[in-house]
Amino acid sequence: MKGVSNFLNPRTIAIIGASDHVDKVGRVLMQKALKSKCKIFPVNPSHLELFGQKCYNAVSEIKSKIDLAVIAIPREFVISSLRDCGKKGIKNVILISAGFSEVGDKNAELELMNLARKYDMRVLGPNCFGVFNPKINLDLTFADITPKKGNVTFISQSGALWSYLSNMDFGFSGFIGLGNMADLEFNDFIEYFSKDSETKKIVLYIEKLKDGKKFIEVCKKAVASGKKVYAIKTGLSKEGARASFSHTASLASDYEIYKGIFKQSGVIFCDTLEEALELKNKSFIKKVKLGKRVSIISNAGGAGALASDYLSSRGFKIIQNKDLLGTAKSTDYAGALKEKLEYDWVLIILTAQSMTDVDEIARAVVNASKSLDSQKKVIALFLGKESMKQSNEFFNRNEITSFNDFPSFINSL
Repeated sequence: MKGVSNFLNPRTIAIIGASDHVDKVGRVLMQKALKSKCKIFPVNPSHLELFGQKCYNAVSEIKSKIDLAVIAIPREFVISSLRDCGKKGIKNVILISAGFSEVGDKNAELELMNLARKYDMRVLGPNCFGVFNPKINLDLTFADITPKKGNVTFISQSGALWSYLSNMDFGFSGFIGLGNMADLEFNDFIEYFSKDSETKKIVLYIEKLKDGKKFIEVCKKAVASGKKVYAIKTGLSKEGARASFSHTASLASDYEIYKGIFKQSGVIFCDTLEEALELKNKSFIKKVKLGKRVSIISNAGGAGALASDYLSSRGFKIIQNKDLLGTAKSTDYAGALKEKLEYDWVLIILTAQSMTDVDEIARAVVNASKSLDSQKKVIALFLGKESMKQSNEFFNRNEITSFNDFPSFINSL
């Protein structure tokens, strides 16, 4: 099987599930992809044209050679779509679609990979957030904001954390959302970016490694080539490990083993993303007094897992860690807040993805909080800078303590 260059430097891209519907990932992908230097082919049998581009019923109708296909359709159609890609001769596929091993359907994911091997395809995902390469202005993610160009590459099993980081005033040379890592994984992309002249630092968010021995090898080479490699690892606590598993079906193995692997690899182990990015937290730290029992509600599995680790290490007991998924709406948050659970306070985490109505969710949180027992406190952790500015001001006006980054939240405890 070939390398990963066409995932970041394609000339032609088929977007399967392209759409003009405001709530569809396919709409965001189309709008962003059309800003790149690539030729874009939308695929959706319900449309003749999308954003001024001819729309195709299937990839088989496209006469041009396709370097990369992006699949963002309901899971029940993914197998047949991947088969169509194989028959078309497409060798590189990003599977945005979710609903596989992360929800317990390992057989469907195995079927995907058997198809990929049959047609000699490389697959990124499934349950994947996409990729970003500023060199060709390529943003195939559904984060709310496209960041500026920089010299840091972020490779992550949590795509929603990219929504947070891309929202900060910071530049990146690349991003890879690995998702379930059914095929391509950390080692493939560390190897690629270790040879990228514009990348000076590689930051990894890890829930599990597939091949620790290979990881040590590629990281040593990356460090030897002059790159700094940083890692954030979830699973320090039992709660963090459970959250990681429910997020990407990743069993967080013995934490000390991972620390040993990082040490052998020359990888710098960090407690927070901000530490890895060497970001200084200049925000005013407001101290809050909280009970020990906490419920976590989030639209970002990775952020929820990190919060579990941070809080558990500080003596808090995690009553629940509820992942509402990236498509969560205000009604989902309101419903989760109304669940009858015994906790002292609830941490509401939000990352701004393109389909996220931040202000509407903030209003729902405020309204739902009014029906809670007066002894239960609500803390809002709406991660990001510009996208979260109005919502954090709204929380302050309604006397709900809010934060827009992890360090200020953790330092407040």
